[in-house]
Amino acid sequence: QVQLVESGGGSVQAGGSLRLSCAASGITFTTYHMAWFRQAPGKEREFVAAISWSGSITKYEDSVKGRFTISRDNTKNTVYLQMNSLKPEDTAVYYCAADLGARLSTDSRSYAYWGQGTQVTVSS
Repeated sequence: QVQLVESGGGSVQAGGSLRLSCAASGITFTTYHMAWFRQAPGKEREFVAAISWSGSITKYEDSVKGRFTISRDNTKNTVYLQMNSLKPEDTAVYYCAADLGARLSTDSRSYAYWGQGTQVTVSS
């Protein structure tokens, strides 16, 4: 049974930081690309960041470049999203996702497995 369990969400003031974690089980973690997506109320789910199975390739949505960092620890089957300089527009439910595809994708349709999400709220 595949499980992706996010943690680390919460409420923070603008300019603050949060670190999200996603622990995976039921998959061979080292063969999966991992990504973070987010969905704000009334909006579609959008790509945030992705990391290849080896950690050697990362991709970011333009609005988070320079503020967010995705990383993974393959010994712990965990992917992280360090979020700095948070803005109110970063408020959303953040989801981690796993993809077994050949290339690192920013398209949510490529990702077969999803976590339940963790809420991030940034106040001004």
